[in-house]
Amino acid sequence: MHIDDLRALAPLWLSKTEEVRQDKSHWSTNITGDIYGMGWISEMYGYSFGAAEVGLRHKINDDIMIYPGYTPRIGTEPLILHYGLPFKVGNWSFSKLEHHEDGIVYDCNRLFPPPPFPREVEVMESDPNVKRALYLSIECINTLNEGLLLHHTSVGCPKPQWSKYLSFLKSKRFSELTKPKYWNSLKVENKLTVQHVALSKSRHPKTHTLFSTECSSYFDWQTVGLMHSFRVSGQPGNITRLLSCTDEELKNYKGRDLAPTHYVPSMNRHPLTGDWYPAINKPAAVLHWINHVQTDAEFIVILDADMIMRGPITPWEYGAKLGHPVSTPYDYLIGCDNILAKIHTRNPSACEKVGGVIIMHIDDLRRFAMLWLHKSEEVRADKDHYATNITGDIYASGWISEMYGYSFAAAELNLRHIIKSDILIYPGYVPLPGVNYKVFHYGLRFGVGDWSFDKADWRNADIVNTCWAKFPEPPDPSAITKGDQNARERDLLSIECGKALNKALYLHHKRRNCPRLSTTIGSISKKIEEVLTSNKSERVTQRSSTTTIGRNVEHMDVTRQQAVERATDTVSRVHGSKRLARSSKMWIFAVWAISVVVFLLVISMFFSDRRRSASRSRASRSQKAHNLTMKQTV
Repeated sequence: MHIDDLRALAPLWLSKTEEVRQDKSHWSTNITGDIYGMGWISEMYGYSFGAAEVGLRHKINDDIMIYPGYTPRIGTEPLILHYGLPFKVGNWSFSKLEHHEDGIVYDCNRLFPPPPFPREVEVMESDPNVKRALYLSIECINTLNEGLLLHHTSVGCPKPQWSKYLSFLKSKRFSELTKPKYWNSLKVENKLTVQHVALSKSRHPKTHTLFSTECSSYFDWQTVGLMHSFRVSGQPGNITRLLSCTDEELKNYKGRDLAPTHYVPSMNRHPLTGDWYPAINKPAAVLHWINHVQTDAEFIVILDADMIMRGPITPWEYGAKLGHPVSTPYDYLIGCDNILAKIHTRNPSACEKVGGVIIMHIDDLRRFAMLWLHKSEEVRADKDHYATNITGDIYASGWISEMYGYSFAAAELNLRHIIKSDILIYPGYVPLPGVNYKVFHYGLRFGVGDWSFDKADWRNADIVNTCWAKFPEPPDPSAITKGDQNARERDLLSIECGKALNKALYLHHKRRNCPRLSTTIGSISKKIEEVLTSNKSERVTQRSSTTTIGRNVEHMDVTRQQAVERATDTVSRVHGSKRLARSSKMWIFAVWAISVVVFLLVISMFFSDRRRSASRSRASRSQKAHNLTMKQTV
């Protein structure tokens, strides 16, 4: 396979394998051909379905490989022996499953049971082609044994004792049987096999996906969610996390293995102005990646960490091309229509209210990245125009300066966007009829009934490193009432987003080999509640250290405190039933223990009374006997 085809296929191969493996209702033999009906060959179907999805057409040839025990086609010489199935020669047989736990590699000079010798095979079968099949079978096991001998010698095992079989493995006859086989390409091309040309390089341009994060537990669980959704979405190409950290943060950071990562110096605190503005990390990280990484991708897809992918986002589907990036509408960026655009770009009429998902040609991004960072710094410094009626920022804090930096930089270069409203949706918004959105952006609070989710409530919760920790489960889709269709579709998408995050966390904990869930659920609940309640005091500290943000940010922090309290109540309700169940069990155990103790006390008292009565009786009889003796004596 060509490397470019493999890069396109690999993520789909994995996601389709997972998909088929989960489809237990179609595991039966008459559907899959799996004789065990256990979904064991899901990976094979994952390959075939993944190749079909990408558009790879195979040149199929059955001369390359043969299973020992199968009869080869006349005139063919297979290059590979695949001993995945049991096979036999006469009364001798071999099955790799019988050696599943065999330590034969580490036992000096121990080999698999030797097969018949070639001269024995000669008299077993008269059909020359069937005889060739028997020769292939003994060649397979003899080659395995030869490999074991060479390995044992290489690790210092003593020289094995002479045997007829070992002599054969060193003989000229064995060398002739196992001499290298070569591909007869001319014969193959003349055969009537199914032949197709592989996916051409020019048909689909290569893509690469980027997202920006920081060294914190808050971004770690977002990374877990996005990475899982990327793997199952069918998104072509590779993905890179742009991780912005200080040197000190990086020393203690635990999440290095959560995603393929490009490390970037943190810009949380601006090195020149001292301004604390973490959002500037996004354009700074993209610029750093462009300047430090060699890529052969033609298009770059840029996402936020707080996104869940539901399907592939490709330049060919949405028409992205040089000079015309694709993005999604951000209608609240009203600064494109007023004085803000006139101040910060020479081409205000080209300012477009876009953001979220970006698909941009690599040549455009190389010109654009530096200007994106520069314009973000420029808008952030323009505190005179932070007002809500100018920027659309409800907190009037300059928090969305990076978004304007993007729009103004694009206007400066006259990049005209293809704006698509069917790519991204915020959970909690009513979807457009019939639209299959490719991305959830859970940047705002959303909920269904009494359940709700706000990412800010989990800013300090170490969900990733706490075994089996997860978010409160959303309601079951079956609980959604059959009322207004728009509200129903909105709620179903909200539930899907919540469940997708929890599934990603579950698979993450499973990969980390966390202990069984029942042994840890209590400690999880306690840790999460402690983290959530601690958020209140930390938010107060943050407010005192960021007075430059203004009164509206203080209002935002108060809102977050209330959200934390609601989240704490939610977590308590989620785990309350488990604590109640444990409490009931403890009461039952206590009552049982008390009953046993009381029973033992009663029995003890009963036998004590019996012993005292017996003692008194014996004493009485003894006294009577003594008195009688005295009378007789007198």
